[in-house]
Amino acid sequence: MADYQRPTGTQDILPEPRIPGHQDPGGASDAAYWRWIEDTAREVAARYGYRPVELPAYEHTELFARGVGAGPDIVEKEMFTFRPRPTSDALTLRPEFTAGFARAYLQNGMGSWPQPVKLYTIGPVFRYERPQANRYRQHSQFNCECIGESDPLADFEIMSLLWDYFSALGMKGLRFQLNSIGAPAARKAYVSDVLVPWLQARSADLPEIDRERLAKNPLRVFDSKEERTRAMLEDAPLLADHIDAASSEHFATLRTYLDDNGLAYAVDPRLVRGLDYYARTVFEIHVEGIGAQSALCGGGRYDGLIELLGGQPTPGVGFGAGIERAIAVLRGMDIAPPGLRDPEVFAVYFDEPTKRAAVGLCARLRAAGIGAQCDYGSKNLRKQMKAAFRSGARFAMIIGETELAAGTAMVKDLVAGEQGEVALDGIEAHVRTVLGAV
Repeated sequence: MADYQRPTGTQDILPEPRIPGHQDPGGASDAAYWRWIEDTAREVAARYGYRPVELPAYEHTELFARGVGAGPDIVEKEMFTFRPRPTSDALTLRPEFTAGFARAYLQNGMGSWPQPVKLYTIGPVFRYERPQANRYRQHSQFNCECIGESDPLADFEIMSLLWDYFSALGMKGLRFQLNSIGAPAARKAYVSDVLVPWLQARSADLPEIDRERLAKNPLRVFDSKEERTRAMLEDAPLLADHIDAASSEHFATLRTYLDDNGLAYAVDPRLVRGLDYYARTVFEIHVEGIGAQSALCGGGRYDGLIELLGGQPTPGVGFGAGIERAIAVLRGMDIAPPGLRDPEVFAVYFDEPTKRAAVGLCARLRAAGIGAQCDYGSKNLRKQMKAAFRSGARFAMIIGETELAAGTAMVKDLVAGEQGEVALDGIEAHVRTVLGAV
């Protein structure tokens, strides 16, 4: 065992070892899932006109303190914060993406771009939380953000994109949990005049963690996992009964779009977001068949965030979907990624001149879009043929002294067992013809 171990709460994303008898016992490797999920995310995002962006893995701590602040656990307990030098400003590894998107929108003058600005990214986020199954201190997310549009069609579009993403991965039985938390002014009045008095009258029955939430951010009591609190909240006055008329109309229009396009949903009046900059739509997407923990990810509208960070009032809506969570659900549903692409050709040689010819052959085939490999050091035919079978290649192309002189290769079909001599001139077309007939 090596002296160095990966840090707690992190993981290595590995390919299949490709060693006979040592394949991943769970089926496809995490790396195969990872590539498939990322490719799917990019393809679906592009279909909706979302463009890729890369953001720094760390930002100034103040960005998250302001953008995520108001006392949530992320800021108080979960951020990785450091100072590169004793006199440097504090920096923080990003615990979420949305604040970074808002900063990039402001700093790069995206407000002058055609609106809305539709962006996506895939990358790691960092939270110092207790590691558990499929929860890591470094985990990765697929994030989409639509900034600069308040029309409920933008909410529908971001939800539809999320639906298509999980559908493209083969998940069935999708359903949104959906709510409107209204405009900030109406929500603030509900919290101070309705919710807080109701909870304070019952605070003696709240667990300590929820009494802390009541003192710092009362709406977050609705996020409680404590059974006693959740039972109590069944009788709590609902925010949905106190939202403003404009938000009610926005919510009704969004529901019409969902109904018209067959996206299943259920209104959950207890689904909330506790931060002041959230407005109107909040949602989660769930999938049937994986038990009680059916939530895949969530999102919502954050119309107050960019103004909070010093910009003009700018609406926004988006989501963050964890890659590790998707892999765990796909494995649980016995959904595997498409097979890894094996090389179509494995070139075999006998000496240095034929090795050079094999290297050139592989280069030609790769340039033509055909996967090709060859062995690195062995000039032993038997060992190279074993390597060819192990690689998963369809063909072994053997170049000996005779073939080199004739400008040919002996082509052995490793699946059908047939072999014959083929001219190197035009060998790309031969490979494509045979593969196309399979």
